[in-house]
Amino acid sequence: QVQLVESGGGLVQAGGSLRLSCAASGRTFSSYAMGWFRQAPGKEREFVAAISWSGSRTSYADSVKGRFTISRDNAKNTVYLQMNSLKPEDTAVYYCAAGTNSANVRGYEYWGQGTQVTVSS
Repeated sequence: QVQLVESGGGLVQAGGSLRLSCAASGRTFSSYAMGWFRQAPGKEREFVAAISWSGSRTSYADSVKGRFTISRDNAKNTVYLQMNSLKPEDTAVYYCAAGTNSANVRGYEYWGQGTQVTVSS
C-alpha cells in the first residue's frame, strides 16, 4: 500500500516556475515507477511525466518536454516535478501516481489527491 500527498501548487504568472512534490508513505516506494498527470476542467486526465523506480529513465508528454523535469529521491520517498516556462494552458489539477512506468492512466495503482496549478496570462 502506498499513500501519496502532493504539494507545491499555486498561482503563478506565465513564464514562471513551480516545483511540485509528492511524498509517499510505505516501504515499497522505491519499487514503483512514478508518474505525474494533470486534469483541466472539462478535460480528461492526461499524462505529464514518468520516472522509473531507479530514476534512470524518464518520459514526458510532448507539451511539456524541455520545460518540465521529473525526479525522485528514494531516500526521502519523494518525487518532484520542476515546471519552468509555465503557460496558461498548464493550468490544471496535478496528480502524482505510483505504478508502472507508463503514460497510461490505467498503468497506475495509487493516486494522490491532487494539487492545483494556475498560470495567469
